[in-house]
Amino acid sequence: QVQLVESGGGLVQTGGSLRLSCAPSGRTFSNYAMGWFRQAPGKQREFVAAINRSGTTYYTDSVKGRFTISRDNAKNTVYLQMNSLKPEDTAVYYCTAWVGPLRQPDPVGWGQGTQVTVSS
Repeated sequence: QVQLVESGGGLVQTGGSLRLSCAPSGRTFSNYAMGWFRQAPGKQREFVAAINRSGTTYYTDSVKGRFTISRDNAKNTVYLQMNSLKPEDTAVYYCTAWVGPLRQPDPVGWGQGTQVTVSS
């Protein structure tokens, strides 16, 4: 069974940094796009960042210049480096993967997510 396990979240002050990791198991994702979504309390889950098998990236406007997505295909792992964090970044962050265009996610599934809390 495919498993999606996110880690690296925590409590950080405004302007701080965190690096999230996602290490899926049960399936290899070297030929998939991989990405991060987040969901804040009372809001719908939203797209954050994605990366395809060739390393092309795509970000939602609110995180451009602050977040960097990367992947290590040998380790079947994707990362999200988050710098200059703001309170509005507070959310549960989820990792997923899909076949197809970078901007048309069709997720294979979701894990439990990792909580990111940014305090003022």
